[in-house]
Amino acid sequence: MATQPSGPAPMLGSLHSAFNHQSRERLLPTLSLKDGADWFEDEPSRLQRCFKWIADLGPWMYGMVVSLWEFGRADKRQAVFAGKAGLALAIVSLFVFVDDQPFFKEDLGKHYVWAILTVVVTFEFSIGATLSKGWNRALGTFIAGGLALGVAELSTLLGRKLEEVFLVISIFIAGSVATYLKLYPTMKAYEYGFRVFLITFCYVMVSGYKTNQFIATASSRFLLIALGAAVSLSVNILIYPIWAGEDLHNVVVKNFMGVAKSLEGCVNGYLQCMEYERIPSKILTYQAYEDSLYSGYRSAVQSTSQEDSLLGFAIWEPPHGKYKMLNYPWKSYIRVSGALRHCAFMVMALHGCILSEIQAPPEYRQIFSAELQKVGIEGAKVLRGLGDKVKTMTKLNSSDILAEVHAAAEELQKKIDLKSYLLVNSESWEVFKQQNDAIKDGMPDVPRPKPIREQSLHELRSVRDSMLTTSYSRFDSSSTMDMMFRSQSMWPARRSFHPADPLPSEQESRTYESASALSLATFASLLIEFVARLQNIVDAFDELSVKAKFKEPVIETGEEREGIWSRFCRAVGLKR
Repeated sequence: MATQPSGPAPMLGSLHSAFNHQSRERLLPTLSLKDGADWFEDEPSRLQRCFKWIADLGPWMYGMVVSLWEFGRADKRQAVFAGKAGLALAIVSLFVFVDDQPFFKEDLGKHYVWAILTVVVTFEFSIGATLSKGWNRALGTFIAGGLALGVAELSTLLGRKLEEVFLVISIFIAGSVATYLKLYPTMKAYEYGFRVFLITFCYVMVSGYKTNQFIATASSRFLLIALGAAVSLSVNILIYPIWAGEDLHNVVVKNFMGVAKSLEGCVNGYLQCMEYERIPSKILTYQAYEDSLYSGYRSAVQSTSQEDSLLGFAIWEPPHGKYKMLNYPWKSYIRVSGALRHCAFMVMALHGCILSEIQAPPEYRQIFSAELQKVGIEGAKVLRGLGDKVKTMTKLNSSDILAEVHAAAEELQKKIDLKSYLLVNSESWEVFKQQNDAIKDGMPDVPRPKPIREQSLHELRSVRDSMLTTSYSRFDSSSTMDMMFRSQSMWPARRSFHPADPLPSEQESRTYESASALSLATFASLLIEFVARLQNIVDAFDELSVKAKFKEPVIETGEEREGIWSRFCRAVGLKR
């Protein structure tokens, strides 16, 4: 019986042969490093490993201590918060060790653990978070205690036999309803309150049934939770208070500066033909990475969850510091940050142009370098100016803050309009120009254009590109024509060709040349779009400055105030 011939053997060094080699290796049995059946280490080897582990423990602990020290130095509030938490626990625990307590009764001492648990759970980093947790815990405890007392009174009317069944059914209904309401989107802020409600309700029902003291159990739990919450809030406010509103304010200011830094870096890097030898994988997967162009706008884009969390805590905080008004407009900060994030997306796209494989030639970038640089500088100046206004809580001046950046964007648009023939296929433009000149000269042998249905896609694109540049046929100076037909070092030069691979065709090269020229147009259009989006930030800031009652800007005058020394010099005749 004839067998079918097998496929051709894979070539040595090919990808197929490597896969076959790895498959055969997986099928081979795993051999021990030692011959024979000695699978266990001897006693000296185990001792050596033990001593090595002990020797490595010291450097590891030293590195851990150094890292914790640097963590505390980066933000001293972390260490202060840890000390405050320990102090609050110590104060609450003092009542347990004091004999002959005049305030607490014996039944309160049995449930004193609830006061300690309240301090552990409600003591948060910021005062707003502590108030939010404390309010949720108090509200959940109060509602659950009242409901549990009502259910307990009803259960006693049913008799001892039906009391247990009624209590179990009540716990089932309360647990189901509370869990369902907790999942509702508008109840997300009270999720912790629902959890406390379930714990308190079940605890009062079960413990009160065993001791037959429903009222004493509910009241003792409520008093101890109030004690723990009062200690937590007092320590958190009186000792180095940390405000969530202040953190939200600082985050918005930091994002302004970060986006401005990324904008300037992207424009400068693009004009200097900045190129990554190897794009970091963390940038490609949008992870945290120490890069000046990347980290600035990423922090602004990624701060949404942080800002929402700080907003939820800031609205609980009383008037304090610079925020001396009730119902402070913290939501307006979120609107300003959202408008800034809308601009940060454009900066992200500008950075994407630097990371792109298709790059415009350096000589083309230099033609538009002055205008691009001007827009980048003025745009960053606007962002830093708004960031400073938010930081100092000052309103904008009467002058238009966007006047300079709008003028720079208009200059860039005019330059693009003037040099637009550089951003399209120059060969198609030349052919179309020759056809127009031939028609004007009355040459009979020029072929007429084919109907649209008979034209190829490439021809349609060539006609479209040439139509975009007909208005610039009047620029026929030698410098302009040389610039227009200058040979370009395009993206194909960045490609790696294998000697056995066929060379790219002429049509493919033209395609890459057109794409590389259009990449410059993409960068310029993204920069202009960024300028257009700045108006949203200014509008959001104006709304914030009015609602938050920012202070009026100081009007700078050219006259300098005359000091004591100036008046003395003028009096003795040393100064006019």
